[in-house]
Amino acid sequence: MIEFDLARQTTRDLNAALHAWPSRSDGDDKTVRIVNPGGRHALAVGLNAPVDVEIIGPVGYYCAGMNQHASVTVAGSAGVGIAENMMSGRVHVKGDVSQSAGATAHGGTLIVDGNASARCGISMKGVDIIVKGSVGPMSAFMAQAGNLVVLGDAGEALGDSLYEAQIFVRGTVKSLGADCGRKPLTGEALAALRRLLDAADVDADPGDFNRYGSARRLYNFHTDNAGAY
Repeated sequence: MIEFDLARQTTRDLNAALHAWPSRSDGDDKTVRIVNPGGRHALAVGLNAPVDVEIIGPVGYYCAGMNQHASVTVAGSAGVGIAENMMSGRVHVKGDVSQSAGATAHGGTLIVDGNASARCGISMKGVDIIVKGSVGPMSAFMAQAGNLVVLGDAGEALGDSLYEAQIFVRGTVKSLGADCGRKPLTGEALAALRRLLDAADVDADPGDFNRYGSARRLYNFHTDNAGAY
């Protein structure tokens, strides 16, 4: 295991070393531990190699953004935009996350052990997000593809203006956004949810969740729906 101490090293040094990972020739060690992150921003961004990154402590904005292939674990909480625009790989936050977790992410898996603030999964495009706590208002706003699983509650305007993403909530939903409606828990949906729960090591009954998706009323402009746009 290789360790970076951000009390003594810079964020630039860390990210440069991680970006150079595919060209390394010092054996098969693929684990990097980062200590004393101190809430710094943009840690472990733009990774494009199957490296395991463990961050011991809280991180700031945009940690693990644009991730590809890497597995990033944060043993603490995270600021705005964790795993923003992630393409593949896995990001696991063992605390709470701030706004816009997984924003615009195209793939991979984001797991949050705590709660997520507003706009979790905003404009998600294929990522799987599993939040073991609750999510704030406007989560999955304009979500286009992928899955958002919430074991706790959801705030106002859940799934506002979403397209084809699926949302599963075990708790209560304060309100649904424009063009978001409740959907039946089909066998296919239950199987997909079981897979997502297993991926996050969650022991929960898929039958306890409600499923939400697009009502498809706003795909094309119609004067009868003008007030909802």
